[in-house]
Amino acid sequence: MYRVFLVGLAGASLAGCALNSSVISSGFADSPTTASISSPSSGSYGLGSSSASSAGSRKSGGVKVARLDDKMPSGSYETAPAGALSDRDYSTTQLNVDMARDIINQYRKDNGLKPLKLSAELTAAAKAHSRDLAKWDRISHYGSDGSNPWDRVKRTGYKARLAAENVGTGQVTFDEVMKGWKNSPGHNKNLLLPDAENMGLALVYEPKTEFKSFWTLVVGSKM
Repeated sequence: MYRVFLVGLAGASLAGCALNSSVISSGFADSPTTASISSPSSGSYGLGSSSASSAGSRKSGGVKVARLDDKMPSGSYETAPAGALSDRDYSTTQLNVDMARDIINQYRKDNGLKPLKLSAELTAAAKAHSRDLAKWDRISHYGSDGSNPWDRVKRTGYKARLAAENVGTGQVTFDEVMKGWKNSPGHNKNLLLPDAENMGLALVYEPKTEFKSFWTLVVGSKM
């Protein structure tokens, strides 16, 4: 049971998401887009959504009371059932950013698109979100401070005219999360944004959590 979330942003935009594959496409007013991919264990998991927010159900089994510093919109995230990923081996889980960039750029090249350059600002946005998701052990495009992906990109000083975010949890390797993104139409759209110029990528591995790994990709282009 691993999950990938995606956000596409053009201007201050946010719309739709799904579990295992969640999509937020451009525009708060856009109609929602949803997708799902199979988990490595039995079955697949899907989560619908509405525009302007990520909609979903909590699957952790118990009633959770949010801490006072948690400003994430109610129902906008997913948690993992206890022990859902306990049978997976994360001893080799790591991120080689240069290698991951090359994998993404080869995929873009195969589709006739220009390569992306690593951006310190977008990397900072990706790291901040992965750390936040790991802290709360959940998957979402919202941060615990209520921020959406566009907010986080702006905070880094990156003056974006376009930005998009893919998120994944539970994957052991970048190849695994990349496969999930490629097989999900919304995530794939973000990987292949023609006007994107930069990218940032982050992984936080936290073995004490249920999700274990928290991956965030942010792509964008400046004004």
